[in-house]
Amino acid sequence: MYQGKLPETLHEVSEGLKQVGYRRIATEEAFCPPELLQIYRVMLETRAIDDPGFNTMFGFYLNSPSLRSQQIRDYLVDLGELRLRHMDERGIDMQVIGLTSPGVQVMPAPEANAFATYANDVLADACKAHPTRFAGLAAFAPHDAKAAAKELERSVTQLGLKGGILHSHTFGEYLDNEKFFPLLEAAEALDAPIYIHPQVPPPKMIEPFLECGLDGAIYGFGVETGLHLLRMIVTGVFDRFPRLTVVIGHLGEALPFWMYRLDYMHRAGVVAKRYERMKPIQGKVSDYLRRNVYVTSSGFAWEPAIKFCQDVLGVDRVLYAMDYPYQHDVAEVIASDALAVPEDVRKAFFQTNAERLFKL
Repeated sequence: MYQGKLPETLHEVSEGLKQVGYRRIATEEAFCPPELLQIYRVMLETRAIDDPGFNTMFGFYLNSPSLRSQQIRDYLVDLGELRLRHMDERGIDMQVIGLTSPGVQVMPAPEANAFATYANDVLADACKAHPTRFAGLAAFAPHDAKAAAKELERSVTQLGLKGGILHSHTFGEYLDNEKFFPLLEAAEALDAPIYIHPQVPPPKMIEPFLECGLDGAIYGFGVETGLHLLRMIVTGVFDRFPRLTVVIGHLGEALPFWMYRLDYMHRAGVVAKRYERMKPIQGKVSDYLRRNVYVTSSGFAWEPAIKFCQDVLGVDRVLYAMDYPYQHDVAEVIASDALAVPEDVRKAFFQTNAERLFKL
């Protein structure tokens, strides 16, 4: 954690942040067309889905008069001057932007397909208007996997977006389900990374989190998203799609810190033959985390954890992210700038890893 004296004004911060020898590329940044917020409002009013996580979280963010809720609503919908000003104030040179959680995944497949297409067109237009400041990740409706594959292909090959973004589970289902394999096949063929971003845990999982206020970013997000990636690994998804690349935030949703135990207990579980779906896979769990996965630092401006991930995954696998607009504290940029690492590692963290992964 940064231990020095923090600047007293935002102007002082932004002036100081310009004195670096690398571009700061933030790789988990969110937007939301205003039309989607209105769709969420209608879904909440009509109780369109029986999902306590969605209903409580967006019931708060859409209706709360709190300053934080108002600001998040205002900042999410902006893909112009307000966002650029915030980037400049925090020394961010480029954002890699994706549709906010839960995206279209709480909508029926036909409506989800249609809105994903619209959102991707909106984002692509913003990227074309600000090509040195914005890059985009494509939304899609995984519950119609063939349509999702086509939309990902259109977004990458025609719109110039840099990969796709998935908000973890889709009505409680995960990418290890074969119904989603057409999407994964397309992502692998396109060499398009898929960012698995959190959303609230599904109804079967959420209750113990929700009753203590732990369902969101504080803990539930990470547990659920880490589970998603781990399911993909142990069920052999990356053996079937060995060139598939997945990105997860928040320094790997704790999985790098579990690597030793995951390897040990997975090996023991395979030998025991206790679980029908726990079959032998070609490598250790940790092998796939090092080969198929990139992690970003979104929400974790914490030097010990960043350096640990660089050590166990490789410095080429850890990228900077801010998590705008949900977490965009200038002090965290200062803390990340102050990492006690060699300059080439710092530049890789902030700039060149993102440029290589997303083909910027």
